Amino acid sequence: MVSVCFYFQVHQPFRIRDYSIFDIGNSRCYFKGSKDKLDNEAVLRKVADKCYLPANKLLLDLIKKHPGLKVSFSISGVALEQFQLYYPEVIESFKELVKTGSVELLSETYHHSLAFLHSLREFKRQVSLHKKKVKKLFNVTPRVFRNTELIYNNDLARVVEGMGYEGVLAEGADQALSWRSPNFVYKSPSGMRVLLKNYRLSDDIAFRFSERSWSEWPLTAPKFAQWVSSVNGNGQVVNLFMDYETMGEHQWASTGIFDFLRALPRELFKHPDNDFKTPSEVIKSYEPVGVFDSPGIISWADIERDISAWQSNKMQRAALKEVYKLEPLVLKSKNKKLISDWRKLQTSDHFYYMCTKWFADGDVHKYFNPYESPYDAFINYMNVLRDIKSRVSELIL
Repeated sequence: MVSVCFYFQVHQPFRIRDYSIFDIGNSRCYFKGSKDKLDNEAVLRKVADKCYLPANKLLLDLIKKHPGLKVSFSISGVALEQFQLYYPEVIESFKELVKTGSVELLSETYHHSLAFLHSLREFKRQVSLHKKKVKKLFNVTPRVFRNTELIYNNDLARVVEGMGYEGVLAEGADQALSWRSPNFVYKSPSGMRVLLKNYRLSDDIAFRFSERSWSEWPLTAPKFAQWVSSVNGNGQVVNLFMDYETMGEHQWASTGIFDFLRALPRELFKHPDNDFKTPSEVIKSYEPVGVFDSPGIISWADIERDISAWQSNKMQRAALKEVYKLEPLVLKSKNKKLISDWRKLQTSDHFYYMCTKWFADGDVHKYFNPYESPYDAFINYMNVLRDIKSRVSELIL
């Protein structure tokens, strides 16, 4: 038997508006509004209309048609905030999915941040904030954790296990797996259950689906189901992890992505030994086959599958150092608006926009990027941080 574990990441950042040196001390409005290019509301509505709403409707129809279909999501807190602000219908559509009992919601950092790498205390605060938000909106308490962009190492597994989680998602990175297959449940050195993304099959959908130069194009549901079914006898689970925006945004409806998703459950169920499971169900159903030892940090980003997308250059490292250096003073202020703004500035996208790796990964780094260059992203970000520092000074110094 082989189980298919579908996991989708849902996230949209609060993008920073053009904030010049002349705004410092004069404006506390940091995030894009209706007068700005790539306005946050406009982007959210565009993606919701192309992806979230039609994909949710399709999944709801498929779950009714195929009761054995299971899906999981993690939805960042900043995305949930924007749904509430700009498009409440999206929240309602996710609620309908959760009510089916076939959809599991996972935990992550509320602000889709890199806090685990820079402040363990702030990391735990953001995880707690996210758990509370999910409980309030959906009346469920997540039991499985996924870190921002699947950033993972042995220490992360140990920390989230100590926070009460049953399992954690990670990239099936070759540098950590070596010759082994991602199609099994593993455990961390501390004993935490680890589910590993099958990046080849996941990326066939997420990145190669509409690539006409790909030798396997066009990707059809029968062909993909055959690839998954071939794991029977050689694995326990095929973890298909990807951004939800794959459906209709990264891969437009005109590519046939919705038709592919509509046909896939039927094709997978044709094999009598295939089923679908949520991450929690996978953990309960299968014993680990070995230890997944990852002392180094891995992620699902770019071809390197490391953290170079966010902190490989001096600009990124300087920005990260400055924003986390403000932690004790910002929290000491007890000013809710200041703390909220500071946390929104931790969202990983801001540092992704500063990335100077424009080679094979270039198109990915340009996705909804509001800046002409990484240097513009850095200057804009540091201007906002200077204003944050001035607010801190006014409040506590």
